[in-house]
Amino acid sequence: MLIKDQIVLITGAGRGLGVEIARSFSREGARVVLNYRNSEAGAQQLATEIGPDQAIALRADVTKSDDVAAMVSAAAEHFGAPITTLINNALPDFSFNGDARPKANEIGFADFQAQFAGVVGGALNTIQAVLPGLKEAGFGAIVNIGTNLFQNPVVPYHDYTAAKAALLALTRTFAADLGPANIRVNMVSGGLLRSTDASSATPEQVFDLIAGGTPLRKVTTPAEFADAALFFASPWARAITGQNLVVDGGLVMN
Repeated sequence: MLIKDQIVLITGAGRGLGVEIARSFSREGARVVLNYRNSEAGAQQLATEIGPDQAIALRADVTKSDDVAAMVSAAAEHFGAPITTLINNALPDFSFNGDARPKANEIGFADFQAQFAGVVGGALNTIQAVLPGLKEAGFGAIVNIGTNLFQNPVVPYHDYTAAKAALLALTRTFAADLGPANIRVNMVSGGLLRSTDASSATPEQVFDLIAGGTPLRKVTTPAEFADAALFFASPWARAITGQNLVVDGGLVMN
């Protein structure tokens, strides 16, 4: 299915990376559903920027299945067709501040539970909510947003990294389960992005250190990262499922 024919749900689309993913899809003609939890102003502003025929902003807490089901229903009613493409981008509250992170002797399992609820539980809720529509359309592209930290934990964010690693496992098992229905499930994993709300607490010298360790000598931007998500939803990726593409300027090489 061409990008211009897709209806794309982007979770966490009121700020940061989610905004750039939405812009990438809308630029190619897709209709976009801009999910937000707290960032209403940003999501509504983006919907206005893209235009009412092509975008709608809807609130839902992805950790609550009833919220997600209502959002998916409202989106289908607004566009007159089911969602075909899902980008699981929503991030539980988290700050990439290495100095302030809980250390190995300090972190509690409650921190892990919060990240698992948002990252894995949120993805599970959204995938299950859009599945009937994907099967009706005979097409589905699901892109989960991961991290390069489970391959290169340059800063050991224990809870966040563990949750994203579990999301990669879900990506692959769901790819195997849903492939016969022509539903593809992939992951795009980045490193630190320059810049998002979550990385705003990162010291400038850390960005410089990361840039110096990449072959491209720069830190990936949210807009550059967003284009990789676009690829996985495009016809050029029609035979690709269960994969994890690292987009970090070559810092981590698979």
